[in-house]
Amino acid sequence: MNAGAWMHENLATQGYCLTGDEGRRLRLGLRFPTALCLALVITALVLQSALMVALLVPVGLIAGWTSRHPFDYLWNHGLRHLAGAPELPPNPTRRRHAFKLATVWLAAVAVLFAAGASTAALALGGVLVGVCGLVAVTNFCVPSTMLAWLDGRRNQGVPA
Repeated sequence: MNAGAWMHENLATQGYCLTGDEGRRLRLGLRFPTALCLALVITALVLQSALMVALLVPVGLIAGWTSRHPFDYLWNHGLRHLAGAPELPPNPTRRRHAFKLATVWLAAVAVLFAAGASTAALALGGVLVGVCGLVAVTNFCVPSTMLAWLDGRRNQGVPA
């Protein structure tokens, strides 16, 4: 399997039902919200800023509990026109669940920084950067993959 096909399968694992052409046309847009969050998280970790990390928590809550990530609006109403790209579709359930997990992770990092546990915050934040970076570069989402695996087990009648 080539890299393009694998990355397209990764989108399907997140819950997207896209043709190959749709996936190629949305290549940048689907990565944009995650990449912008990644840049903001890295900045917050470098600054060791509990406040900056905490400010990302509401972004994650909106992304996890609605069909749109707040940064989807930046893409849909602005950047896509510069890129000549289509509007982003609503986020599927597995992707939203991944955002929920990231929100809890961000909250934990913020609390650790606020409590003065910078080493633990940086370690936990570093894992988040790795997972988020993987999605931004390859569309491979660890939480979505785990949820797909659990769904498959449930559909086969195997207890999760």
